Formats: sequence, C-alpha cells, structure tokens
Amino acid sequence: MKLSDLELITVLSDEGNMRKASEKLFISQPALSQRLQYLEREWNTKLFVRSKRGVTVTAEGEIIAKFAKETLDHAAETRAKLQANESEIYGSLKLAVSSVNGQYWLPDVLKAFVEHHPLVKISLTTGWSSGILDQMYHAECHAAIVRGTPNWGGAKLHLFSDPLNFVDSKIMSLSELRREERPYIQFRSDSSYDQIIQDWWRSQNLRLPVRTIMVDQIETCKQMVTHGIGYAVLPSISLTEKDRVNRIPLLDRQGAPIVRENWLLYDKETLQLNQVRAFVDLVRHRLFS
Repeated sequence: MKLSDLELITVLSDEGNMRKASEKLFISQPALSQRLQYLEREWNTKLFVRSKRGVTVTAEGEIIAKFAKETLDHAAETRAKLQANESEIYGSLKLAVSSVNGQYWLPDVLKAFVEHHPLVKISLTTGWSSGILDQMYHAECHAAIVRGTPNWGGAKLHLFSDPLNFVDSKIMSLSELRREERPYIQFRSDSSYDQIIQDWWRSQNLRLPVRTIMVDQIETCKQMVTHGIGYAVLPSISLTEKDRVNRIPLLDRQGAPIVRENWLLYDKETLQLNQVRAFVDLVRHRLFS
C-alpha cells in the first residue's frame, strides 16, 4: 500500500465527509470514491459507510485508520532523520595503507578525520606498497596510501617526500664501515625499496655487511639500532628527536637526497561517496593549509 493510500484513509476518517476530504487531498470526489472502493477490495472489508450526513468509519476501518496514522507518523519521523543526516557524513571508508605510513603518518590524519566525521565506519588494511596497489586495481578499497612511484592511472595526490638515512648509534661517517663488524639491520619491505638501498650501497663503494639481521617491523629495526646492535637505513618519517642515533642522509651520484615519494591514490568515481570525498578533502586541506 502506498503512503498516498494511507493518507486517504486518514484524511477521510478525520473529515468524515467526501467533499472535504477530496478538497484536502486535491482530487475529485469520483476519483476519491473509486480509490476507496479499490482499497476496500484490497483489504477485503468495508472501511466507511456513506450516509446523508457524510461517511462513518467502520470498526474494521478504525483499525486500519489507526495503522495508517501510525505508519504516516513513522514515515514522517524517518524523513526528518534523513533530512537531518544530509549534513552528516556516514557510511564505510575502506583504506589500504603501506605499513610505514600506517605506523607513522596515518594515525594523526585518521584522528582528525574521526573527530570531524564520527559516523563513518573505517576499514583499514596495511602491507607493502605493491600489495596495496594491487588492492586498488581490484577495487578492494576506496583509497590507498603508498610509497614509491606507483603505476596508477587514476587520481593521485602527492603527500610528501621522505628522505632516507644511514642510521647508527656509533658510526658518524660512512668511511667507518670499512672496519665495522656489527651487523646490518634490515626490515622486510617491498623489492623497490631494497633496490634503492642496494643501488646506493654500490654507488658509494661501501664494503658489504659482514652479516645481516632481518626483522619484520621497521620499529624493531630502529630499536635494535638505538641499542647499538647494528646499523640500518631508515626513512626520516620513522625517526624522532628522541632517537639518539647518528643520521647520514643517503645521496645519489649527483649529491641529491634519495627520497621515497608518498601518494594518496583514489578513483575520481569514488568521490561520489561523501565519506571518500571527505577523506580526500581533509588530506588535501592538511597539505595546502
């Protein structure tokens, strides 16, 4: 049954007169009479009894009129809630973020987003940039944050450049590596990051590490370095003023800093989703304000 049918029953019950009801509903009396006959057939019962004084609701009609009024009231409340929510951002936001950015860059951004849009349900996955990019290609997330130079045909926003550093608690010059016996601490990452470090190592003609310790997390790598166990190459984003280590910027053959670029990836089509557009707008605002 349509809401207009429920409104017809409610108005006719309140007015008790076909002429007044038709005027209030902006339909002719014959159309009103025809519609009432249809509704009585649909409910398989007599809803109103006509007389010279007007129309009187039957006992069955009272039950249906009560149902009609309650349904219309509930519909009005629902409509009001929807109109109130037009100014709110809600829904699900699926993010895929590289582990480094997920650990060091994202928390502050996500905190601001949640404070502004508390109704949005956030789904977050982290991993290597290559895997994150694959999720974007398969439309498994709304937006992604990756490191490096992604081969992405959709929209993207440059976030920041992250310089790489040779880090150690003891070594202050790369020349000291010639007599260093402690291990090189390496955290697991995608192949592109490893290739950058290998190319730099060869370009500096540095002696290969006597041994290597491989760890899963970048923070574990940093802790081992700060405790003097060995040395590492770490991105600047992972280092703070509290970390008591020596930092030697990685430079290319032309003397320019070696950096990892960081990008926000998304499809322009997904900006039709209010929660996605809100996230992209917040990131853009933080970059350019």
